[in-house]
Amino acid sequence: MPEDTRPDEPARAFTPYSGVARFLHWLTVALVLIMTMSGLVMVDRGKDLNLWDQLTNTLYSGHKALGLVVLALMVVRLGYRLANGAPPDEPGLDGVQRFVAHLTHWTMYGLLVALPILGWLGISMFPALGTFGGIQIPALTGPDKAMSQQVLWLHGSLAYLLIVLIAMHIGAALFHHVIRCDNVLRRMLPGLKPRK
Repeated sequence: MPEDTRPDEPARAFTPYSGVARFLHWLTVALVLIMTMSGLVMVDRGKDLNLWDQLTNTLYSGHKALGLVVLALMVVRLGYRLANGAPPDEPGLDGVQRFVAHLTHWTMYGLLVALPILGWLGISMFPALGTFGGIQIPALTGPDKAMSQQVLWLHGSLAYLLIVLIAMHIGAALFHHVIRCDNVLRRMLPGLKPRK
C-alpha cells in the first residue's frame, strides 16, 4: 500500500478536462472578466455620471462587440460539451456537492447565453446598434425604447447574478484546492500533476 494512501480512503482517480475544454473555459473566463469590467465602468460613466465621451463610447462599442463573441463562444462551448461530455465527478464529492456544482455550472452556461441575447435585444429596441468604425449589428427586433429599458435592466440584473455565481465557483475551486486538497481545480489547470 502506498504510504500516502489511508486505508479508509479510496484512491482518487484523476480525469482532467480535455485540452479543448480547458482552452474554451479559460477563454470564456478572460472574455467575461473584460465584459464585466467594461460593463461596470461604462454604466458608471454613461448612466450614473452622464459622461458621454470617446472613452464611454468605446466601452459601449467594445461591450456590444464582445457580447457577440461571447455568444458565439458559448454556442461552440455548449456544442463541444454536449458532443464530448465532461470527466466524471471528482471522487469523494457527496451528492449535495455534486448537485450544487452541476446546478451552478449549468446556470452559468445559461446566463452566458441569455446575457448576450438580452443585451442584443435591448440595443435592438433602443436602438443603439453601432460599434467600432460605424459597423452596425443586425437588429433582432424593431425599436421600442420603453421596452428596451426593461430588457436592459434584466440584462444588468442577471449580470450581477452571474458575478455572484462566478464568485461562488471560484470560492468552491479554492476550497477544494487549498482546504480539501483534492483534484477538482487541477482538472481544469494545464500542467499540474494529480494529487494522490
